[in-house]
Amino acid sequence: MERNRLSESVWVELLHNGLTFDLKGLEPGDADEISAIGFRFDFDEKLHPSEFEALRIIPGEHLISGKASMPVVKGMIALARDLTHHFESIAGIFWPPSQSVIGRRFFESISTAWLDGGAFPALGLTAFNETSDGALVSVGLDFWVGQEVRIEKPLSDDKVAATRLAVRIINHVILIGGISEAERITGPDRIPLIMRPSRNQKFIRVWPE
Repeated sequence: MERNRLSESVWVELLHNGLTFDLKGLEPGDADEISAIGFRFDFDEKLHPSEFEALRIIPGEHLISGKASMPVVKGMIALARDLTHHFESIAGIFWPPSQSVIGRRFFESISTAWLDGGAFPALGLTAFNETSDGALVSVGLDFWVGQEVRIEKPLSDDKVAATRLAVRIINHVILIGGISEAERITGPDRIPLIMRPSRNQKFIRVWPE
């Protein structure tokens, strides 16, 4: 454990696969703050952030330039998963890019599956909002690929089906790192779909072809 005498912050340096991370918010320093929760995944609606003290895992100084790279982020996710294994008092994990708090058991399940080579945990590391015009838009995917998925009407009329479709598309987009031109895919029930980046490249818009 190290103490910075200027800021009176206290942290533990953690090592994962040769990468170092800092765990901040430890006593006798101040606990970290949780920003506003936008989405909850397997986390009690009655629980409020003020009831908990937060710790934060951040990349070490030598990793700052690559803090959003996949190896670094996977290292943070793996460390958070390992902490939930060892400390039963951890109630959940807060992921700022998607404004999501994820219950510990659900987080353990989705993170372990992903780290072991499974699908990207879109329900948690991203979330979904309905727009005023009825589209379904991801929240937090831009952290990974610089774009959000937008499921357009009429595909978005059935929100459950649209969410399933968005999860599949997000897993595909994570693997290829976003899109810069139109692509054709096959949706549920073998419906041909087209994915096309918006003019500003910030959204991947999905329609029936």
